[in-house]
Amino acid sequence: MIALSGGGTGGHLSIVKALKNALNKKGIEPVYIGSNRGQDKAWFENEIGFSQKYFLNSQGVVNKQGLKKLSSLAEIFKSSLKCREIFKQNSIESLICVGGYSAAPASFATIGSSVNLYIHEQNASIGKLNKILRPFAKEFFSSYDKNSKIKDYPVDLSFFKHQKKITKLQTIIFLGGSQGSSAINNLALNLAEKLKNDNIQIIHQTGKNDFTKVQNFYKLHNIKADVFDFSSNLIEKISKADFAISRSGASTLWELCALGIPALFIPYPYAAGDHQYYNAKALVYKNLALLKRENELEANTILKDIKNIDFKDISTRLKNEIKPNGAKKIIDYII
Repeated sequence: MIALSGGGTGGHLSIVKALKNALNKKGIEPVYIGSNRGQDKAWFENEIGFSQKYFLNSQGVVNKQGLKKLSSLAEIFKSSLKCREIFKQNSIESLICVGGYSAAPASFATIGSSVNLYIHEQNASIGKLNKILRPFAKEFFSSYDKNSKIKDYPVDLSFFKHQKKITKLQTIIFLGGSQGSSAINNLALNLAEKLKNDNIQIIHQTGKNDFTKVQNFYKLHNIKADVFDFSSNLIEKISKADFAISRSGASTLWELCALGIPALFIPYPYAAGDHQYYNAKALVYKNLALLKRENELEANTILKDIKNIDFKDISTRLKNEIKPNGAKKIIDYII
């Protein structure tokens, strides 16, 4: 039996889901081990395709100090002992860690046990947990590591089925993630009138906090826009766009590659190890993306940069950056 562990954020959880789907296609229902914090329960509490689901009392250690850090470490140790019991109860032979604090208890529980540890690192900058665990792993998978046995990112096959042939800009989507991004939302509002004048359609994921403000702005200025805070079927929204202005979490970045949609990436400035910046930088080096820090968001300059893009060339080359079945390839290798 195989167990999957990791989460906290949508980027980690989308990998878990892709790997779970690949296992289900082989008639295997894996065990999921996550946390009762973060987004784990929201994603998987009612998800089918798992034989068992465990949400433990684990929490992050990074950025905590003193007694709070000691308390988090103690909780991880306690949960690791619980994971040893879970391994035994479910006859777990292999654990796939996708990172995030949710993965810590189960991953540490594999050390010194008979359970094989496999790691999938999403980002160009390796997370602290995966860096610690890498020497204990049987295999380490990464789209950014030249030594990785499998480089294709585990993007859901539905993104490849929605691949586009883009030749010009007709619709733009603003993606701040499920939590939203004030910087991206404000940029969207600064660009909105200009986009309207150029007959460019707007799709806008605002996140919860700015939803009302953004929706009211578009209404006040008589700008037609598809505005939403969260969507359980985000691919339907993204696949309508010809260009994205987005955070550069790894899952979103590779999903846009799979779709062939060019993007301006605005990395979350507080991401651990500045990993969102380095994720996007890997595409910028190949002239496949635009990249701006939050303090560089000048609407007129950005619109000019977007209009100078060779949409047909970049869209075609983006699709060559990733091949389908990344999750299947990882599962086939492990099995």
